[in-house]
Amino acid sequence: MTVLREFWHKKQLYLFLVPTFALLLVFSYYPPLFAIYNSFFQWNGFSARVFIGLNNFVALFQDTRFLNSISNLLILLGWGLSVGMSVPLIVAEFIFNLKNDRARYFYRLMFILPMVVPGLVSTFLWRFILDPNVGLFNLLLEAAGGRSWRQPWLGGTRTALISFMVMGFPWVSGVNVLIFLAGLQGIPGEIFDAALIDGATGIDRFLRIDLPLVMGQVKLLLILGVIGGLQAYVGQLVLTNGGPGYATMMPGLVMYQEAFTYNRIGYANAIGLITFLVILFFTYLNMRYVRSSSEYY
Repeated sequence: MTVLREFWHKKQLYLFLVPTFALLLVFSYYPPLFAIYNSFFQWNGFSARVFIGLNNFVALFQDTRFLNSISNLLILLGWGLSVGMSVPLIVAEFIFNLKNDRARYFYRLMFILPMVVPGLVSTFLWRFILDPNVGLFNLLLEAAGGRSWRQPWLGGTRTALISFMVMGFPWVSGVNVLIFLAGLQGIPGEIFDAALIDGATGIDRFLRIDLPLVMGQVKLLLILGVIGGLQAYVGQLVLTNGGPGYATMMPGLVMYQEAFTYNRIGYANAIGLITFLVILFFTYLNMRYVRSSSEYY
């Protein structure tokens, strides 16, 4: 009753929150709830819905495209998390341990500067690099070992997925570098002084001091990487459309094709619901088991 009384006395102030909550309901909560509802129907977006229960989900796990896309996703997700977590952390360590402030600022700027280039521009640049006829990769391979070393890259069933793993080399994400660098800078200097007195330097200090104390940043980037990896399909859509065959098909691309090419909205929503549940599961594991040293005290 006290809460209701306080709310009534300050009702004019709470009215200012109504537009915010209205926009949240319309643009943030209604679309996913609507998608969950549609996943149990056969619907093309125009005609009347036909309730089919779990048939969309049963058909989903009998769909060759979707099953192949899961294996592709696991490979790319595992690779992306490995390089996306390790390489930026190493770069952040190098920048953090520089003694010269100007040099630290310069290198930080150089690694952040590529962020201003739109992602789609980078994708088209890599398409040119991987071009089977005039691409840089094949020109280098031909110069090193002859024409027999040339590869079709995006056009080959064995090389297409590898091509997507190569993209982004040297895999230094500016955002990840900044986040790791902020975590390292947040470690109290007294800890480093004590580690130095105890003889912990170099790799030993990194493994025993730095890494445990940036696990909070690892937790954040891990779940962001999982979410981004599970939803990724733009590169495949632009460069290969999932081909050749299903060599680069991704669940997100299957969902896109079902919704906007075949008008099977209910089926596409079922894929979206499965993706949401997988993300929720990995988020729970991440929050439950990945902890920084400070969370144990």
